[in-house]
Amino acid sequence: MLKFIIKRLLPVFVVMALNIPLASSQTKEVTINIDFSKTYQTIANFGASDAWSCQFVGNWPDDKRNKIADLLFSQDNYVNGSPKGIGLSLWRFNIGAGSSQQADQSGIKDEWRRAGSFLNNNGSYNWESQAGQLWFLKAAKNRGVNQFLGFSNSPPVQYTLNGKAYTDGGKVNIGTDKYGAFATFLANVVKGVEKVSSVSFDYISPINEPQWDWSDGGQEGCPYTNTEMAGIATAISKEFVNHRIGSKIIIGEAGSINYLYTAGDKPGKGNQINDFFKPESANYIGNLPGVSKTIAAHSYFTTSPATAALKARGMLADSIATIKDLDFWQSEYCILGDNAGEIDGNKRDLGINAALYLASVIHTDLTVANASAWQWWTAISAYDYKDGLIYVDKHKTDGDFYVSKMLWAMGNYSRFVRPGAIRVDAGVSSVKNSALRVSAFKNGKNFTVVIVNPTHEDVMTIFNTNIADIHFNTSYLTSETDELKAGKISTAENVVPARSIITLTGIIKN
Repeated sequence: MLKFIIKRLLPVFVVMALNIPLASSQTKEVTINIDFSKTYQTIANFGASDAWSCQFVGNWPDDKRNKIADLLFSQDNYVNGSPKGIGLSLWRFNIGAGSSQQADQSGIKDEWRRAGSFLNNNGSYNWESQAGQLWFLKAAKNRGVNQFLGFSNSPPVQYTLNGKAYTDGGKVNIGTDKYGAFATFLANVVKGVEKVSSVSFDYISPINEPQWDWSDGGQEGCPYTNTEMAGIATAISKEFVNHRIGSKIIIGEAGSINYLYTAGDKPGKGNQINDFFKPESANYIGNLPGVSKTIAAHSYFTTSPATAALKARGMLADSIATIKDLDFWQSEYCILGDNAGEIDGNKRDLGINAALYLASVIHTDLTVANASAWQWWTAISAYDYKDGLIYVDKHKTDGDFYVSKMLWAMGNYSRFVRPGAIRVDAGVSSVKNSALRVSAFKNGKNFTVVIVNPTHEDVMTIFNTNIADIHFNTSYLTSETDELKAGKISTAENVVPARSIITLTGIIKN
């Protein structure tokens, strides 16, 4: 592999080649400025969840489920240097409420949207009841994933007011007298799952999208007010401390980011940053030993149009900055709705269009909202919707799987921007090519640059940096025809092809 070594120039202009032919008549030129001295958030992880298909796909034949696990978790490369998978650094495990055991009596018509539970009606636990999900949990650990999060969409049906995993009339579905039982259940799940899988949950997220009603029986779900969330978090923190459980509670999981910093349209369910992390608030939980200094929200309904997306994320970042050491996690996203006419969430899109939109969302969440974690919704989907990184036939025992470009677009970040990486300042100086999206990260002496080119024109990039001695190593290209294709970097002109995402890796020598 060739390396292009850059020595000090005044200023330093780095011209690289990605072994991509230059189409001069269609190519624009931009200068990318990177300032390694100006730093932002530290990256915690990139992740995705096992809901809901893993309960079945985890029981598919070994060759197929192992191939899917490789695509999601592997950090290995093929002989040509291209990655085998996207190397997720966090895996989200759905701690089900038991609608699967209730079957048709659950009221959730689609059995693929039900979830099992470890808790039996007699109070005992069955640690094999979520066997398919446990298989993927262990497969993730075996492939190098070292962060795990367990999340609940609803308390167990044994503790809900209506005996179901969704609510009646949009009201909370658990009484205060059951908060302790819910906390004990989660503590037992942490200990039980570790015993049967050797996986310890670093995080527990007990509440999901509390602003929504969850009364239509489409899936497990439970609404909460901020006061009710604080009560749940307090009970769990107490239980975890009493039983010496190190899992940290992730709070928020707001259905949309605006509920973090505005009152929103749901009384008692907005302004969650201040409500949970300002000491003067009645719902302050920032001092609880079991609570992570993290607020989580989902990027749904706020990604289009671009001007609105930027404004919302700027306001979010400003609000986060008012709380010392508070991190923001974008903890769930897939492409929903019509997105101001930019892209429709309906229908699968295995090609580059959805991938480019996804890459742009990740870029904006990282560079404007300062998200320290970015997590996708369903890693594996059986639906005709833009909600999966990998799609499968809706068969419980076997079937085919289909890989989307969204998987590889996310991999341009997750595979190379590893936990502990620090985002550094990066931008494009040419206004006529402002559509080019650039983010840069350093991790010790390693650095990574991710470039998204959503336009229909090739772009030649020249790097301007204050670093005296840089070694650029490898490029990884995702396009209509390529999937994190590895390329050597030489001394010719560097072209970022139209409609592509490209990641550049290298070493900082000083």
